[in-house]
Amino acid sequence: MSDLDQLKLRIRQFADERDWQQYHSPKNLAMALIVEAAELVEHFQWLTEAQSQTLAPEKLAQVSDELADIQIYLIRIADQLKVDLLEAVDKKIEKNAVKYPADKVRGSAKKYNEL
Repeated sequence: MSDLDQLKLRIRQFADERDWQQYHSPKNLAMALIVEAAELVEHFQWLTEAQSQTLAPEKLAQVSDELADIQIYLIRIADQLKVDLLEAVDKKIEKNAVKYPADKVRGSAKKYNEL
C-alpha cells in the first residue's frame, strides 16, 4: 500500500469517526479546498518575489498548515470520486509534455495556445 493510500485511509477514518461523510460531497469538498487555497494565497499577498521565497519560520508554519489543509481536501475529493491521484497526475504530466514540448517552451511562460 502506497503512502498516499495510507494517507487516504487515515483521512477517511478521521472523517468517519466524526460522522462527516454526510458533509463530504465532492461539491462541498471542492468548495472547502478553494477556501483553503485562498487562505494560502493570503499569506503571500503583497509580498515581493524574494520575500515569498524566504518566509519567516512562523509564517512558513502557517503556510505549511494551509498546504496540508489543501492536500487533505484534495485527497478526500479524489477518494469520494474514486480517482487514483497518482495515476491522474501521471496522465496529466504526459498530456502537458505534449502541450508544452521542452524545446519550444524552455524559458517561456506562454500558454500552449500561444506557442
